[in-house]
Amino acid sequence: MVWSTREIADLAGTTVNTVRHYHQIGLLEQPDRMSNGYKQYQVRHLVRLLKIRRLRDLGVPLDQIDQVAVDGDSSTEALRAIDGDLRVSIERLQRARAEIQAILRGSTVTDVPPGFEDVAAQMSEADRSLVLIYSQLYDNDAMNDLRHMVEADTDKASAELDALPPDAEESQRQELAERYAPLLAKTLKDYAWLSDQKDHVTKSAEVTQHTVVEAIQALYNPAQRDVIVRASIIANGLLRSAEPPAEGT
Repeated sequence: MVWSTREIADLAGTTVNTVRHYHQIGLLEQPDRMSNGYKQYQVRHLVRLLKIRRLRDLGVPLDQIDQVAVDGDSSTEALRAIDGDLRVSIERLQRARAEIQAILRGSTVTDVPPGFEDVAAQMSEADRSLVLIYSQLYDNDAMNDLRHMVEADTDKASAELDALPPDAEESQRQELAERYAPLLAKTLKDYAWLSDQKDHVTKSAEVTQHTVVEAIQALYNPAQRDVIVRASIIANGLLRSAEPPAEGT
């Protein structure tokens, strides 16, 4: 008994294109052809297809099929590696399901990274968007620090900065920057890595800097950006004045 490509695909519960793909990547040997050029699949091809289908259903990647005993030579090491990948995937899906359930109950939010749900209410829309971007740029330790910063920030100046209109007068900007600067200076002192971030970035320094600058430009209005720049200059001056004098001076 021989089968055509369509017939053997139907028997194996797959598609003609899939059978052809398995030929292309070397997972399935080419069958003999009849005089008219049509392929003649035999039982061994059907068995091979069914074994491949079985392993694919178990989550085995195509490029590891041959390592996992398609022809009976089982590889314990390969199977253990695949099992580990599946465990990680299951854990990720379980976390995703738990978070979706929390969202449906109304006890969490979706516009902040994991771990920031409890402090999201303290953040402006711009801050939430920025920290979501940060989650792609900084490692877990940095993100934990950022969460602590948000949690500890109860300063009135921060709330005023969030509410500052784009047409705020120069005097208002300067006055707010002067009140915001001490908070910024304390943050820079408590979290020294903010001034030298190389050990906490997950992308290149260039990509990180460019992304942060573009995000701040897009998320905050001109008056807010102006206050941040002014406060940063003042804060750095406060930090320098607090440094002990160098020896011999």
